[in-house]
Amino acid sequence: MAAKIVTRFPPSPTGFLHIGGARTALFNWLYAKANGGKMVLRIEDTDRKRSTQEAVDAILDGLNWLGLDWDGEPVSQVSRTARHLEVADQLLKAGKAYYCYCTPQELDAMREKARAENRPIRYDGTWRDRPVSEAPKDIKPVLRFKAEQDGQTIVDDQVQGVVKFPNKDLDDLIIVRSDGSPTYNLSVVVDDHDMGVTHILRGVDHLTNAARQSQIYKALGWQVPVLAHIPLIHGADGAKLSKRHGALGVDAYRAMGYLPQAMRNYLARLGWSHG
Repeated sequence: MAAKIVTRFPPSPTGFLHIGGARTALFNWLYAKANGGKMVLRIEDTDRKRSTQEAVDAILDGLNWLGLDWDGEPVSQVSRTARHLEVADQLLKAGKAYYCYCTPQELDAMREKARAENRPIRYDGTWRDRPVSEAPKDIKPVLRFKAEQDGQTIVDDQVQGVVKFPNKDLDDLIIVRSDGSPTYNLSVVVDDHDMGVTHILRGVDHLTNAARQSQIYKALGWQVPVLAHIPLIHGADGAKLSKRHGALGVDAYRAMGYLPQAMRNYLARLGWSHG
């Protein structure tokens, strides 16, 4: 018997529910409903400086107005920090992560050298194989994921097709900051796994993250969910839709008298045409 399909919508509560986010939520909701599955809601509130309860309330209100329900209670990502750090420690003990003691000055020098040589800015792995005994006493380290260096990481995407990323272009990303807080790519993988997410539908701007996250899944021995990276909504100038294009939140369309059915229909068909 096939596993029940579980999608998720993970907004960041740093502002209103804009139409791009509403479209992503709609696609996840429709796919789950069409396949007898469920959609879970995760509030990605790890940006404590910008996250607000007002934004959380606005997002929930916008989803309710659109008629997009979710299963269970909304999950606060920051409430799961202990679990994220537990998995980070698991990676460290397995030799798949390491402490990096580079100073800000050393990192700046790496960036300047890369710019001077017209290369992409990548961490050079200085502490990848150095013993901790050589660590300076006055530096609080970050924890980096030990990314694969050879070959390529393949993302088999339901929308973009098979996308290949040379591993030399994926450096050892930070998974725990020097203040002890987990970073986005680690938290997302852990949460999606623990919440039983089987299908991830999100914007194509997350495609590179998919490659990085796939490596973390592999290192943990977890199954990578089915991935579908959908095109973004663009303005007339071809750039990603933003406030400067006059993009409004869902609440603004509601205030102007638009019906939720009309908004759902518009978002579902945006970019789609017969023939």
